Amino acid sequence: MIRLNINVDHVATLRNQRDTDYPSPREAALSCLGAGADGITIHLREDRRHIRDADAFEIRDLLRNLPEHVGSRGSKVLNLEMAATDQMCKIAAEVRPDIITLVPEKREERTTEGGLDVIKSRGPIEQIQAMCLQKNIDLSLFIEASLPQIEASKEIGARQVEFHTGHYCDAPKAQSHEYLPSFQMAFERAHALGLEVAAGHGLSVDNVGPVAQLAHLAELNIGHSVICHSIFEGMAHAVLSLRSAIDHALIQSKGLPTSNSP
Repeated sequence: MIRLNINVDHVATLRNQRDTDYPSPREAALSCLGAGADGITIHLREDRRHIRDADAFEIRDLLRNLPEHVGSRGSKVLNLEMAATDQMCKIAAEVRPDIITLVPEKREERTTEGGLDVIKSRGPIEQIQAMCLQKNIDLSLFIEASLPQIEASKEIGARQVEFHTGHYCDAPKAQSHEYLPSFQMAFERAHALGLEVAAGHGLSVDNVGPVAQLAHLAELNIGHSVICHSIFEGMAHAVLSLRSAIDHALIQSKGLPTSNSP
């Protein structure tokens, strides 16, 4: 089973457009968890364009004190995405998420545009890793499907690497399959080194299947498409549809009959 974490950043984006107290990222997170999400991902950016500090603490407290009616498929985790800066390190030490995912960050970008250069950012990453060890937080690094980046991630002490799928998602449908061999090679190398394999960025019901079928994938982090889907169908239905697409792809990859098979 592939774990599915839902990113609720863009619920906060909508709220911040008018600086109201709604819609609530916390309530969105609760709805996602109730629909079967395995965890919640939030990106606390330095410019606070969507998730704010208070959101991080509220969602952390929610995950630690889930209502009884929220179904469980194992522990529900908080994945905090952030840049490798001193300020973010201090905040993360207070929030104490289950996992920290370090991502590159530029103020002028609309969203994260690529993977972290672990080799060039080794110093700041090692400082974050030291805090993670002290606070018992797992460290994940958001990287491209690059063997040198995978090797450097292992050397620094990351537990997980999350591979950037944005280029695959942005490619014309007829060409997107060209990215899959490089993903599979990267997944295999990370797995061989003892790193857990995750993937995310730009994935949706329509394109998640081929990625979900790749060997060694343990986790997906998906957000924007879910929030867009939820506008028309509701948050729970959006999560359930995504989970169904992932599970269907896994069943097909194992050659098992599906509900649509004769």
